[in-house]
Amino acid sequence: MSTTPQPHHLPVLLDRVVALLAPALERAGRPGVLVDCTLGLGGHTEAVLRRCDPVRVIGIDRDPQALELARERLAPFGDRFTGVHAVYDEIPEVMADLALPEVDAVLFDLGVSSLQLDLRERGFAYADDAPLDMRMDSTTGPTAADVLNTYAEADLARVLHEYGEEKFARKIARAVVRQRERAPFTTSARLVELLYAEIPAPARRTGGHPAKRTFQALRMEVNDELGALRRAIPAAIDAVSVGGRVVVESYHSLEDRLVKRAFTAVTRSDLPDDLPFVPEGSEPPFRTVTRGAEKADDEENASNPRAASVRLRAVERLRTSAPHRPEKNRTSRGAA
Repeated sequence: MSTTPQPHHLPVLLDRVVALLAPALERAGRPGVLVDCTLGLGGHTEAVLRRCDPVRVIGIDRDPQALELARERLAPFGDRFTGVHAVYDEIPEVMADLALPEVDAVLFDLGVSSLQLDLRERGFAYADDAPLDMRMDSTTGPTAADVLNTYAEADLARVLHEYGEEKFARKIARAVVRQRERAPFTTSARLVELLYAEIPAPARRTGGHPAKRTFQALRMEVNDELGALRRAIPAAIDAVSVGGRVVVESYHSLEDRLVKRAFTAVTRSDLPDDLPFVPEGSEPPFRTVTRGAEKADDEENASNPRAASVRLRAVERLRTSAPHRPEKNRTSRGAA
C-alpha cells in the first residue's frame, strides 16, 4: 500500500457527468466500456463503476503517482477497472493493446489534478516555495525550471501570453532572462517574487493571485496540454461506437474553444438549409447532447472553488463516419 496521503478530491459536476455517460454505458445486451482519459484520483471512475454496473473502465493517466493511488482506490472493483500509464492522445494505442476496436464512452476532465495541486513538491502551486517542476509525469521531459532557464525571451513571452493570457508577458519574460543570467531559477518563491515586482500594483489587485497566469502557462507548456488535446479529441471521436458519447470538462478558454470546434465539425450538416428533407446517410455523424457549454451552479461553486471555470460539453455518435487522421503523437516536451 502507498504511504502517500490522499489529497482532498471533489470531482467537478460528478452527478451530471455520470448522467451524461450512463445512456451510452447501460445499453442492453452487454457491459459498456468507458475510457476515462484523465483518471486522476479516480473520482469520476469510481462513481461510474458504482452506479453503472457492470460497466468496465479503462483509466488513463500520465502521472504514475496518481495512477498508483487510483488503483488502490478502485481495487474493490477487480477487473472492471484497468489502469494505464499513458497520455490521453494515445487512446488508439491503448485500445489496440487491450484489443478494443471501439468503446461506448470517453471522458476528459482536463487541467491539473487535485494530487498535483495539493502536493507541494510537485511544484504546481504558487502558495509554497517548491521546486519548479510542474510535470504531470515526473519521470520524463523538461521541467518548468528548464523552460524559464532555456527559452529565448520571445518564446517565453509567447508562452505566457498564449497560455496564460498574461498582459505583462513581455515585461515578465525580459525580467526572467535578466535574472537568470545571475542565477538559474530553481524554486517557485523566486519566480513569485519576480512577478510581484514586474506586475503593476493596480493589476495585482484584480484577477486573482498575480502568479496564477504565469504558473498556468508554464504548466501547459511543460506538459504540451493543448497539443495533446488537439490530437486526443479526434481520437476519442473516432473511438466511440454508434450510440457512444464523448464528454469533456475543460477549465481554460483555449481548451474549451478547441473542444467546441471539434464537436461542431462532427455535428454540423453541410447540406443547404432549404432542402425539404435530409437524404439518408447525409446526417451529421454526431449530435450535441449538452446545450452549449454547461457550467456548475452556485451551490457547487461555493463548495468546490475548482468548479468555477468548468465548461462541460458532450456529443453522441449517430452513425459511422470516415475516421479522423490525427497528427503523429509527440514524445517530447513532457509527453509520456
